[in-house]
Amino acid sequence: MKPVTITDANFESEVIKSNIPVLIDFWATWCGPCKAIAPIVEDLAKEYDGKIKIGKVDVDDNQQTAIKYGVRSIPTLLLFKEGKVNDMIVGAVPKMQIVKN
Repeated sequence: MKPVTITDANFESEVIKSNIPVLIDFWATWCGPCKAIAPIVEDLAKEYDGKIKIGKVDVDDNQQTAIKYGVRSIPTLLLFKEGKVNDMIVGAVPKMQIVKN
C-alpha cells in the first residue's frame, strides 16, 4: 500500500472523518530531509495497512492545511486520532522514533 495523497480539498474526508488513525507527512519536493524519510513513510504505509492510514501533504500545493496545523518546518509528521492531532514529530527521524509515538 502506498501513502494517500492528501490535499486541502480532501483533508476532511481522508483525515478528519477517518475511522482509523492517520499519520500525515507534510513535505515538499525541494526538501532534502523530506526525501530522506520518504522511504520510511512508504514502509509504514505497507506495514500498517488497514491499521493506520498514511498520507502525504505537499505543503507547496496545500498551504491552507499546513497553515491550519501550524506546520513551520518540514518534514513534519502529524498523527490524527478521531479527527484531532494526537502527536507531532518535526524533522527527519529514524523509523523507530516514529513507531514508538
